[in-house]
Amino acid sequence: MSSTGKKAIVLFGHGARDPQWAEPMKHLQSLLLAQLPGVQVELAFLELMAPSLPDTVDCMAQGGVKHIQVVPIFFGRGGHLKNDFPVIMAEMKARHPGLNIEATTAVGQWDAVWQAIATEIVQQV
Repeated sequence: MSSTGKKAIVLFGHGARDPQWAEPMKHLQSLLLAQLPGVQVELAFLELMAPSLPDTVDCMAQGGVKHIQVVPIFFGRGGHLKNDFPVIMAEMKARHPGLNIEATTAVGQWDAVWQAIATEIVQQV
């Protein structure tokens, strides 16, 4: 994200019928809020839960956010990331041309995530 203007992070997950499914994302949100004072951190979901990613971005834009980093909280790179996510990102960029909206790779593609999981598994054995 750029160093000027109001910044925000959106943790973007699939969503589920059970509201408890979002608890790990809420925990991550609270960790980020503590570590990034002054940066807005919100959750958004593809389906089955609210708010949607477009609704979250709309609210952020109305609130004066200038830079949004979307972090897909997906472990596998399936159809949602390959097909749905690029379409949603393109639609949001078209709807908010003055907003800098970027996306990271999905967390499941980050070697550091897999290393942390492996380390924890080793410690549990």
